[in-house]
Amino acid sequence: MSSVEHLARTLELEFNDQELLELALTHKSYQGDNYERLEFLGDAILDLVVSEKLYMRFPNANEGQLSRMRSEVVKKTTLADIGRKLSLKDHVRLGEGELKSGGFNRDSILADLVESIIGALYLDQGLAATGSFIERIFEQKISSLTVDQGYKDPKSLLQEQLQESGGALPEYWIKSVSGAQHDQQFTVICRLPDTDVEFVGLDSSRRKAEQSAAASALASLTDN
Repeated sequence: MSSVEHLARTLELEFNDQELLELALTHKSYQGDNYERLEFLGDAILDLVVSEKLYMRFPNANEGQLSRMRSEVVKKTTLADIGRKLSLKDHVRLGEGELKSGGFNRDSILADLVESIIGALYLDQGLAATGSFIERIFEQKISSLTVDQGYKDPKSLLQEQLQESGGALPEYWIKSVSGAQHDQQFTVICRLPDTDVEFVGLDSSRRKAEQSAAASALASLTDN
């Protein structure tokens, strides 16, 4: 039994096109085509399926709460943990340099593998089968979520997400303050590092306006 066949059995999947699964396990350091396009597709499908599951599971949650829960489910560390549980490190195809440096156990690669396998399964069997697979491997994480379990505020979450991807910290500044002293309205700008992309937050205090701007920036990153 080949490594790919063994993994398919471990994942309880039967691919019609085994080459799709092989491609999903092929890092860019390896010769030939790699999983990056499948990872791109799998990332979008994962967001869609998880969003639907959370929408149905938490009927009273608002948009911000749903976004924070989705971020918790699809973040790289969660995906890497799932990749380890599925023993993906034993099946990834790496170039010699990545292999020697321990790339098979790196969070970023393990997370990419989860998404690329999702993308491959979608192309092979469609959304229904892919949704069932996602629900199965993310069941424990999703079932542990509660709306009121004390997620971090948007500024903290935005900072963590940017640091996780190796980026610099966002910048905040007050654009304007209007209204009487007892009824002020703060307009705060949040700019993502190394970009010209800005997000606006309006609220009755600088802190709240910063959180509002950060929430918009976080939602933008989650949707991409």
